Amino acid sequence: MWDDVEEIPSNFRRPAVRASVASLRAHFASEVARRRTPLRNPHHELEISEADRQRAQASAVLIPVIEHAEGLGLLLTRRHEEISFAGHLCFPGGRCDPADANTTATALRESHEEIDLEPGQVEVLGELGGYVSKNGFHITAVVGLVRPPLDLTPHPREVEEILEIPLDYALRSDSYRLVRRDPEAGWAVFYLEYGEAIVTGPTISLLMGFYEELLKTHEPAA
Repeated sequence: MWDDVEEIPSNFRRPAVRASVASLRAHFASEVARRRTPLRNPHHELEISEADRQRAQASAVLIPVIEHAEGLGLLLTRRHEEISFAGHLCFPGGRCDPADANTTATALRESHEEIDLEPGQVEVLGELGGYVSKNGFHITAVVGLVRPPLDLTPHPREVEEILEIPLDYALRSDSYRLVRRDPEAGWAVFYLEYGEAIVTGPTISLLMGFYEELLKTHEPAA
């Protein structure tokens, strides 16, 4: 992925999960999901201070699970080259607005603004526990089912392109690789690569957190 990194053995070892529409609905209807356990930071880096956690800005993203006949996919967007974190892959979302009724409303509004995904096309299943990012956001991930056909349009000043990866691929621990840039620093970060999609940063934390949450109600894949 990068020219100046060293791949190191990963400590992330989990059984693979195979999720279906029915199993996702059952998970988010369960008491386990309703507890909304905060998501951990899997990267090997300094912990965020409690003061920084308190200052983090409320935000929300949508994890759109696409219901293809051949299997479930995860929709991602590539950030436009002229905005912050240019080129990064992420889920559609952004800061909570005072006019938003709740974090689900934020995720649906932002998804409509960024990729023209109509809120009525999303079956909202539920929310994951919160995640505080290193760049100062308290992120709530809203999981929703979306059924094609879709007529999505990237916002010309926010989204460069729309991509998908198979959900099954994201629910295997060997899809996540750990790299270190500076051996002296001691920190290392996870990433996931699928074709032209290279996912890093907070989006990886959300993906790994989603995976670990589903493990609480799903049997390991055979």
